[in-house]
Amino acid sequence: MNQRMNQRKKSILVTLAVVLLFGFSVAGCAKKAAEPGPIDQMTQTPDTSATVEKYTPPAEEVSPPEEPKARVQQPAREMAAFDVSDLLDVFFDFDRSDLTSVGRDKLASNARLLKAASGVEIVIEGLCDERGTNEYNLGLGERRAHEVKNYLVSLGVSDSRIRTISYGEEKQFAVGHNETAWKQNRRAHFDLQ
Repeated sequence: MNQRMNQRKKSILVTLAVVLLFGFSVAGCAKKAAEPGPIDQMTQTPDTSATVEKYTPPAEEVSPPEEPKARVQQPAREMAAFDVSDLLDVFFDFDRSDLTSVGRDKLASNARLLKAASGVEIVIEGLCDERGTNEYNLGLGERRAHEVKNYLVSLGVSDSRIRTISYGEEKQFAVGHNETAWKQNRRAHFDLQ
């Protein structure tokens, strides 16, 4: 009889343990049904019993675009739009470094472009035709480049953005030993630093 009672107690304990385990596992798996929030309402598929409301964010979530970012990107756009080939070369008379009225007009146009592209730094190359000694032409090319720089500065282009160099007769644009070629080689040319 003792054995039977022990067996019965074991059976009751096992049954009780199974019931408790089943109860705990069911309780652990059961979740409280959450009420759908505004985001959940947007993603639910509509059924026949309810309508889905369109989500409208609260006023504090909507913020205007930040202005400083737009200002930071502006110089990059200026630089991308600038093309050094838009700067017009200035031509000089034989053995002269003073600007002609045509040269001043070209420089006024160049100054407008340079002021619009405030981050651009340029080099003004002073050039000469092949007549004269190398030493003389280097000096003449330097005077031409400085004359152009000074005029651009007088029109409002920052001095710190302009560097000058003289190539004298070393960097010819037109090949030839006549006035047509020489006219093309007496110039101030623009390049990027």
